[in-house]
Amino acid sequence: MSIAHAVAHGAFGRACLYELDRPMVPHAHREGHLIFHVSGPVASVVIDGKTLPLTPRSATAISPWQPHYFSPVNHNEPTLTLVLYIRPGWFVDASHTAFEILRFGRAGVEMSDHIARLAAETARLLASHGGSDGSFEDRLSALTQAAFDQTWQWQSPGDRPAAQCSGLRDFRLRRAINILSERLGEPIDLAEISRNAGLSRPHFFKLFREQMGLPPTIFLNALRMERAIERLAISSETVSEIGFDLGFATPASFSRFFIANGVVPPSAYRRSVAALTH
Repeated sequence: MSIAHAVAHGAFGRACLYELDRPMVPHAHREGHLIFHVSGPVASVVIDGKTLPLTPRSATAISPWQPHYFSPVNHNEPTLTLVLYIRPGWFVDASHTAFEILRFGRAGVEMSDHIARLAAETARLLASHGGSDGSFEDRLSALTQAAFDQTWQWQSPGDRPAAQCSGLRDFRLRRAINILSERLGEPIDLAEISRNAGLSRPHFFKLFREQMGLPPTIFLNALRMERAIERLAISSETVSEIGFDLGFATPASFSRFFIANGVVPPSAYRRSVAALTH
């Protein structure tokens, strides 16, 4: 069973120490996402359908909204991982890098001695102090910057992301995304959302994949996970109340969704956050 050993929330986003022993479903995040091997057997991460190794010498970098999932190699022993979800705005402020989106040059990160040392220090501080240690954000910023730079190391300057992100080009998709965000707690019929946006269902799915890089179903699950994680971390609502408000008929269905798209049951996630904040 996968275990959350430590979870820290902050201006940077989230930093987690996860012990993983099971495959996940394809999912996505709006944040830049880094996964580092800490100990245990090697594993793999599938990003946009491509399998990349997760080992002491290779980490993975996932750009915002890239579909991906963790896949163990050894199902009998868990892999301890350092998992970062970095908000682009924090990264810009922390690194003075004029990119509005934390898009990586490639998905594989070669673990130089410098990056390996930063990852080990970040994992140690997270395990012992959560995000409360005064040097934690400095280590996190340095690690993110080093990994970011490493993924662009052999790319031409013209390949780097522009300072402005053009965003969604089609106003109908923007309308559909606004509707999805407003109706997270309701049963959602994507055919109805398509019609409300002025599109046929096939055209809606085609445009969504072209401009967002993922199907609307994965995007919708990402919005639900974001809302669930935020409420689990900062509210006093019960897990059942949060699940019902997000449209899940039973606590069990909410728990299955959270495990498949995250790592652990929502109650375990909340305990990991609480243990580091009290």
